[in-house]
Amino acid sequence: MLMSEFLLQKGALLPSHDHPYEQTGYLVKGNIKLTIGEVSKNIHQSDSWSIPPGVIHFAEIIEDSVAIEVFNPARKDYLKYYYE
Repeated sequence: MLMSEFLLQKGALLPSHDHPYEQTGYLVKGNIKLTIGEVSKNIHQSDSWSIPPGVIHFAEIIEDSVAIEVFNPARKDYLKYYYE
């Protein structure tokens, strides 16, 4: 499992993608429009979400935002230090 903080700028677009990781997030502050599969929702401060592995998702950043996300299993590409 890996936890990451993301600083997201207003107007940014996170492109459509999927990955083999379960992704769970919490919006610390801001507002984003998040699409998971066929469902789009405006996410506001204190909202959370969960994205199953292999599901296409993308986001539009409505205002400057801070998100905390957990990936399981851990994304080695996000780790500063990795011990096997």
